Amino acid sequence: MAISLSRRRALVSGLAAASSLAMPVTLRAQEATRRNVSSFITQDWRDHFDELGVATIVADTSSRALHYWNADGSDYRLYPTSVPRTDELTKRGYTRIVRKKVGPDWTPTASMMERFPEYRYMPPGPDNPLGTHAMYLDWPAYLIHGTHDTRKIGRRSSDGCIGLYNEKIEELFQLCPVGTQVRLI
Repeated sequence: MAISLSRRRALVSGLAAASSLAMPVTLRAQEATRRNVSSFITQDWRDHFDELGVATIVADTSSRALHYWNADGSDYRLYPTSVPRTDELTKRGYTRIVRKKVGPDWTPTASMMERFPEYRYMPPGPDNPLGTHAMYLDWPAYLIHGTHDTRKIGRRSSDGCIGLYNEKIEELFQLCPVGTQVRLI
C-alpha cells in the first residue's frame, strides 16, 4: 500500500512544525509550565493531619509538589520540588521540622560516600547542593532545602531530600517555624 503525500499536505505539516518553533520562547515556557502544573495532585491537609498545628507541609513525591498551610489554614501555597531518585532513597511518613539554617553546609552521608567516593564536605556557597536555606527534619539526613541547580526541580534527582528553587525555599523558610508538621507521601 503506497502512501501519497500531496504538496498541500506537506506544506501544512511544514507550517505547523515551523509555527511551533517560531512561537516566542516565553509562550513555549508558559505552555511547559501549564503542563507541569496540571500534573500536580491536589492535596487537602485534613487527609493527612487531625489539625494544622503551627504549620503543615505535605510533600508529594509522585506529583513532585510541596503543599504548605499556615496554622489557621488561611494561607495555602504550592511549590514544585525535586524528589529522591529512587523509592529506596525515599522515606515516607510523618515527621517535623526540628532545625532551620540559612547558608547550610553539606556533608555527604555514608551511603553517598559508598556510591560517590569523590564527594567531599562543602561549605555554604554557590556550589553547595543544599542551596541557600535548609530545614532539617527529625529523620537524620533528611531535609527540605534549596538548590542552585534549577534543572533538578520537577525531577527525581535527590538522595532523599525534598529540594526547592532557592527563592521558594527562602519564602517557605520564613513561613515555617520549628515544629511544623511534615508528611512525605
